[in-house]
Amino acid sequence: MTSAAQAQASGARTAHPEHLGHVIFITAAAAMGGFLFGYDSSVINGAVEAIRDRYDVGSAALAQVIAIALIGCAIGAATAGRIADRIGRIRCMRIAAVLFTVSAVGSALPFALWDLAFWRVVGGFAIGMASVIGPAYIAEVAPPAYRGRLGSFQQAAIVIGIAVSQLVNWGILNAADGDQRGQLMGLEAWQVMLGVMVVPAVLYGLLSFAIPESPRYLISVGKHERARQILSEVEGSGIDLDARVTEIETGMHREEKSSFKDLLGGSFFFKPIVWVGIGLSVFQQFVGINVAFYYSATLWQSVGVDPSDSFFYSFTTSIINIVGTVIAMIFVDRVGRRPLAIIGSVGMVIGLALEAWAFSSNLVDGQLPATQGWVALIAAHVFVLFFALSWGVVVWVMLGEMFPNRIRAAALGVAAAAQWIANWAITASFPSLADWNLSVTYVIYTVFAALSIPFVLKFVKETKGKRLEEMG
Repeated sequence: MTSAAQAQASGARTAHPEHLGHVIFITAAAAMGGFLFGYDSSVINGAVEAIRDRYDVGSAALAQVIAIALIGCAIGAATAGRIADRIGRIRCMRIAAVLFTVSAVGSALPFALWDLAFWRVVGGFAIGMASVIGPAYIAEVAPPAYRGRLGSFQQAAIVIGIAVSQLVNWGILNAADGDQRGQLMGLEAWQVMLGVMVVPAVLYGLLSFAIPESPRYLISVGKHERARQILSEVEGSGIDLDARVTEIETGMHREEKSSFKDLLGGSFFFKPIVWVGIGLSVFQQFVGINVAFYYSATLWQSVGVDPSDSFFYSFTTSIINIVGTVIAMIFVDRVGRRPLAIIGSVGMVIGLALEAWAFSSNLVDGQLPATQGWVALIAAHVFVLFFALSWGVVVWVMLGEMFPNRIRAAALGVAAAAQWIANWAITASFPSLADWNLSVTYVIYTVFAALSIPFVLKFVKETKGKRLEEMG
């Protein structure tokens, strides 16, 4: 690389926009998809027992209704990258906003169990789209010097969405005198819980009209002047805009126009970098994190906790999730992605192992013994804390930046689809596994947390401080 090119690369890496507040607004608006992702994923926690009672279904059938949304998530994630490459990131966000809105209304007014399942699939498709578009868009508009912290907005929005959904559920439950099937506004309480998502869904759609298109997408469709304007806004007017456009364009056209075939290669179907992304996604889910957000109220009730208290513990877990995410946002660009992932894995092993020990005790009068009960509660919060300060943020940041420019959207779509399939496997299997042996279930999650450590050490490369054009 020539000295001039090195100077330009250094300038791009350290560029500080004059209007950082505007960049933060753009990132936060895009991350509203993450908020809806978290909200829609977790709000069902407050309705599980009411759905079981209203439709008189067993654990296996109930699990399928809860988990079926994740099939929509996988389809949405797998197709969103191609949709975004064809019509742009912003239009893709608007489609997701419409689907979120329709799903909220349909889920609040189901006339049968299959009808509820259908609307959950629609919402799942929107979640899948948001899970791909958010990280990709943020990575493409964020200045390199801030990309890790701004990329963390996606996970921050997800955990805030989870916490808000649990707070709303708790408030609605109290308004219905502690009865998930109590009447509120002519509906049962659980229906109101699912319908409230209309508000953030509409806001997400409105915000999509207030943010610019990704400069990389604009360059890909020949709109170079508009791309220069946006690059000036987000990376600073002090950089050589023509050189940045050329650099991005060169990186994008280094290979032929991407297709699914561009992800193929190597000895095992996909290119090695795609497998690393899939591995990160699968490990993120196989530690059982979403059990804490889909089934926590049911889990605590199963070991003797009062329903109102179980909803409150679900909310406190969500607050710990936010605290951990803030810690990750502070350190992801200082410590790096790999060290955070390893620290988090060690903490998760400890928390999950303690939960497995606590749940191995026999219930006394329908409750865990006092010591085991407190250990289970504290260990659950430790597990969520270490997940949030590591894998919860690191995986989304890395998936948004680890792939070469030309295959980023498609590769991210495949990795995100793998994440949703893994999520479905854990979500669909938990009720039956818990009925069989709750302690062994948590032993399984502990093993996957332990295996994630050698996976990171051997296969995951650090991406801290690198430009997207350097990836691959």
